[in-house]
Amino acid sequence: MNANDLTAKHCQPRKGKENVLDAAQINDLLQQVPGWQLHADGHAIVKDFRFADFRHTLGFINAVGFMANHEDHHPDIEAGYGHCQLLWSTHDVGGLSLNDFICAAKVEALLAR
Repeated sequence: MNANDLTAKHCQPRKGKENVLDAAQINDLLQQVPGWQLHADGHAIVKDFRFADFRHTLGFINAVGFMANHEDHHPDIEAGYGHCQLLWSTHDVGGLSLNDFICAAKVEALLAR
């Protein structure tokens, strides 16, 4: 699977431990979303983004929010002047699911435009 495959997918409802990705799956999927890293807690992926100013940061957040609502999968967001951090995890599975990587790939596609 590559990043294009991920961006073509859509999030599905995922509940329960059977949807948690194992370490090998996580490592394989991290290769498809450059710059994303496993969070220190091991239950999320995270990436920091830098922008010229708050207006561009806010535009990015709004674009991510629109995509997240469409996918019905939402990140934790921390932002300030010229920067934003996104953190994806799937609370209903207690860790990482394919949905997190689908959304990370879609964020990268937003930035590539």
